Amino acid sequence: MKALIIPMLAVLGLGACATNRASDADRLAMYQAHSGAPVKQIRFYNAMGWDRIDDEHVLLSMRPKETWLMKVSGPCLDWGSASPVLRLSSTGPYVMAKLDRILTDGSPVSCRIEEIRPVDVQAVRATEAALRAQASEGT
Repeated sequence: MKALIIPMLAVLGLGACATNRASDADRLAMYQAHSGAPVKQIRFYNAMGWDRIDDEHVLLSMRPKETWLMKVSGPCLDWGSASPVLRLSSTGPYVMAKLDRILTDGSPVSCRIEEIRPVDVQAVRATEAALRAQASEGT
């Protein structure tokens, strides 16, 4: 795991020098490096928010320390610069991979949730802090 983090920090650091925001690919790599094995289902209750990573991945934040990386199929995350309200098609208290879908308000298109992975939020925050520190040393 540590062998992956050092090269990832270097790549993300170089990307941060060129722009103020990491690319979708860099962000996805960071979240994937800090995510666990796929799970079949998660208990769904009031979500704190969503964050689109790219056209196939979205983060679902349930609590400050509980975040899930979801891989979806279909074009539902290609909404341009807008940020629509996202809904889950779950029936009951659980969201299940390969069964439930993500929908956006006002769109007839939905995406099936292909994979759900838990994200180590503390590790992501530590990586982001290390990148900020590295960027400030370089300026």
